[in-house]
Amino acid sequence: AFGGMIFILVYCTAGISGGHINPAVTIGLFLARKVSLVRAVLYVVAQCLGAIVGVGIVKGIMKHQYNTFGGGANQVAPGYSKGTALGAEIIGTFVLVYTVFSATDPKRNARDSHIPVLAPLPIGFAVFMVHLATIPITGTGINPARS
Repeated sequence: AFGGMIFILVYCTAGISGGHINPAVTIGLFLARKVSLVRAVLYVVAQCLGAIVGVGIVKGIMKHQYNTFGGGANQVAPGYSKGTALGAEIIGTFVLVYTVFSATDPKRNARDSHIPVLAPLPIGFAVFMVHLATIPITGTGINPARS
């Protein structure tokens, strides 16, 4: 479900912000000089504010579940070390950012004119796959704004 939601969100926000809904992706694109410093800072601030508003809404609607599950905070699962958890998160975030770079590569766009419309699909699928791999370890925190 989460990967599908990312697909929808990236598709819907692509024309507004380029689909920037994750600070890790925004920082990666800034480091690759695809986003200016000012725009990257504004996007990251907006992403974090969006996460705060989202938490407020969830807490307001589902206060009991919110408190029962510690607000959904990520934690290292029993049987895994902090190093393993960190490694899993680094690899998961890399997979996401690499997929974004690949799906939005201008050279690919020149070859395949339909790719910009389809770019959210592999991004959503990457999020889905990363969740399958890292939920048992950390609960998946590949988005610094929500983790």
